[in-house]
Amino acid sequence: MRRIELAGGRALGDGQPCFVIAEAGVNHNGSLDIALKLVDVAAAAGADAVKFQTFRAEHIITRSAPKAQYHVETTGGDSTQSWFDLLKSQELTPDMHRALIARCEERGIMFMSTPYDFESVDLLDDLGVELYKVASTDLDNVALLDHMSRKKRPIILSTAMSTLDEVKASLQVVRQHVGDVLVMQCTGDYPAPAADANLNAMLTIGRECGVITGYSDHVMNSAVAFGAIAMGAKAYEKHFTVGRWLPGPDHRASIDPDQLTRLITDIRIVESALGDGKKAIMASEQKNRGRLRKSLLAARNIASGSILTPGDIVVKRAGGQGLAAGSYFGALGKRVIRDLRLEEPISDDVLE
Repeated sequence: MRRIELAGGRALGDGQPCFVIAEAGVNHNGSLDIALKLVDVAAAAGADAVKFQTFRAEHIITRSAPKAQYHVETTGGDSTQSWFDLLKSQELTPDMHRALIARCEERGIMFMSTPYDFESVDLLDDLGVELYKVASTDLDNVALLDHMSRKKRPIILSTAMSTLDEVKASLQVVRQHVGDVLVMQCTGDYPAPAADANLNAMLTIGRECGVITGYSDHVMNSAVAFGAIAMGAKAYEKHFTVGRWLPGPDHRASIDPDQLTRLITDIRIVESALGDGKKAIMASEQKNRGRLRKSLLAARNIASGSILTPGDIVVKRAGGQGLAAGSYFGALGKRVIRDLRLEEPISDDVLE
């Protein structure tokens, strides 16, 4: 059984419900007030964790690095605002982290963050954050992976824009220090088309790498989320925002508070519907079983001492009275010990 044990008796993996991560990311736009609201929304929606991003812009990007296409589409070109300046406006200070952690403790939801540089890893470690998330953009950043894994904390590894061999190479680095890894299938577009979700890759990763798997979702259609849950995702992550109208790169690929609540509610319904895999009569079926199943009845008046032939037995609904329809062949050739009337139930007590 593959599981990641967390504090407070929580766990991720086999035998556990899907661990739902509400991805706040940078949707706070650098505002602590908005960030705190995101915590409140995630907790109210029933998420297991709310995740932010921890970075220092000068450690992860040059001042002249061009924006990704979706950044251009959502925040304007480099001449309007450089990517560096955009990231600087989205940084969370150490004190903001502390305030968010305190709010998470108040609301009973786990605080998570994705560190993008060494300093940020150290900060999260000092703050006691117990579960790290590696962004897809750092999947092959082996120096960062090594530094992060040396903290001996469980890691969730996201895999957008990568090959299976790259995933295996990253896991080789992480597993030198950490045995607890959960790998997320992900598509690196914001939003991503449903046809590119490739949920089956989640199963491939689990089989080929021997890890717990989950799904980091950038598709706006919730049907993909339910597919991932039905396929066994042990963690699920979704970007959300307090308002899709807000400026910033990720709001357009995020869902609003009401959508987050409905999504998590429906995820739990899908989980419940999956059941335990054992084929059995469900409690809700018991009241209908006797009325809907058919029984063995006398096809005509039958005299005592007669040997039952196919012409003597009819299979009909009779309110659960008589032998079950599955007993048909076993009843043939048996002797009746008293007279039977037309459509009278054939039960064990009338057979020799």
